[in-house]
Amino acid sequence: MNSFDKLIADARETAALAQIAGRLGWDQETMMPRGAARQRGAEMAAMESVLHARRSAPQVGEWLETAKAPDAAGRAQLREIRRAYARATRVPADLAKRIAQVTSEAQGKWAAARAAEDVAAFLPVLQEVVVLKREEGAALAAGGDLYDAMLQDYEPGTTAEQIGALFDAMRPRLVNLRAAVLDRPMPAGVSGSFDEATQMRLSQELATTFGYDLSRGRVDKAVHPFSSGSGDDVRITTRTSATDPFNCLYSTIHEVGHAAYEQGIDPAYALTPLGQGVSMGVHESQSRIYENQIGRGRAFTGWLYGRMRDLFGDFGISDADAFFAAVNRVQNGYIRTEADEVQYNLHIMLRFDLERALMAGDLQVSDLEAAWNDRFAADFGYAVDRPSNGCLQDVHWSVGLFGYFPTYALGNVYAGCLFQALREAVPDLDARLAQGDTSSATTWLRENVQRHGGLILPRDLIRQASGVEPSEQPLLAYLDDKFGALYGL
Repeated sequence: MNSFDKLIADARETAALAQIAGRLGWDQETMMPRGAARQRGAEMAAMESVLHARRSAPQVGEWLETAKAPDAAGRAQLREIRRAYARATRVPADLAKRIAQVTSEAQGKWAAARAAEDVAAFLPVLQEVVVLKREEGAALAAGGDLYDAMLQDYEPGTTAEQIGALFDAMRPRLVNLRAAVLDRPMPAGVSGSFDEATQMRLSQELATTFGYDLSRGRVDKAVHPFSSGSGDDVRITTRTSATDPFNCLYSTIHEVGHAAYEQGIDPAYALTPLGQGVSMGVHESQSRIYENQIGRGRAFTGWLYGRMRDLFGDFGISDADAFFAAVNRVQNGYIRTEADEVQYNLHIMLRFDLERALMAGDLQVSDLEAAWNDRFAADFGYAVDRPSNGCLQDVHWSVGLFGYFPTYALGNVYAGCLFQALREAVPDLDARLAQGDTSSATTWLRENVQRHGGLILPRDLIRQASGVEPSEQPLLAYLDDKFGALYGL
């Protein structure tokens, strides 16, 4: 075997071990008994120790010095291996192990604190996480911007300054659109009680409707919906509410977007650096276009209305047009994952600014709740009523995912570009979606985005797929058109 072959063989083994570590995380969220949290933390730390040792092994550096890529895919493999090696060699092994252990334990403490509405119970472990992540960020930055270094784990090539400029460009139109919409009468919502087992059954149906291969996946329940895995084992979770079936159904469609991306990658890349989504922004573009532009569009909601009537009977919505309006209601709310398309990105902007301040040391963990509540009141015009609707609502900070939040909004921007191109490529898209047939949309996304995995860098991939330079304009135009029509603006 030459140096390139040795690198790929080594990377495949490392990726397989990383998948096992990911399965431990999936189990922790879905099946693990609560009393096992401390032991699971030790298990995750042990796995991270093994993974870090493999990723930073001197022999990887030696192979990289002499490896010759046979083709374009090989060059991309080397690009990703070099990036991972540079990162791993900058972070001390003991620090990587400690982060894995503390964040595993913090996840359980966050869930308990959230359930008890007890911020004080969570802050000590969050303080540990923040200190450790600052230390890791400093090691990765090597004298540069700490937060920019963290962003590279989620959106390679992007800086906080670029994201800040994007958000500054988006905010005025989003705020103006929200104000105009909220000044109009709100459409009626669904009413009654929705059997949770039936919700899960419809979730399974929606998952397959959007192309999720259940022979290589499964749908479970979790406090915070997520997708886990790649290749031939990609699992998703959702959650149910007896009074709000959309929470379950659209969480499922969203996570299927993530899972379909992973299942749609070229099998030749399996368990290699290219065998996963190229960035979280691109990942979110898939989940958001599945959930919103397709799943909440007028054509598909017409079909979904019929299925819900079949399964739940009368739920207070008179026809498909009223159902479309109900699915897309713009209303005051606290929860990011339940936010409408108009306000969702404003939730992300809040988190982006707060986590940058935490990492920079400009905001102390002890002041986080007050800072969140003050910012929320300023941005949304009303007060947070309880911690689970405020700074305890998201799992991300407990597990150390600083730098992740802005990719949600970036994903919306990418989705806007992709949907514009999809509409041009599939002229009869609405007619197909009205029949509950998403295949033309999902096939186009698989061919133009998903199959490439990590082959093409994020902005280049979106540019190639959409035919335009990535920008916020297609998304903002889509939102203005959709909600302007819905609310008679």
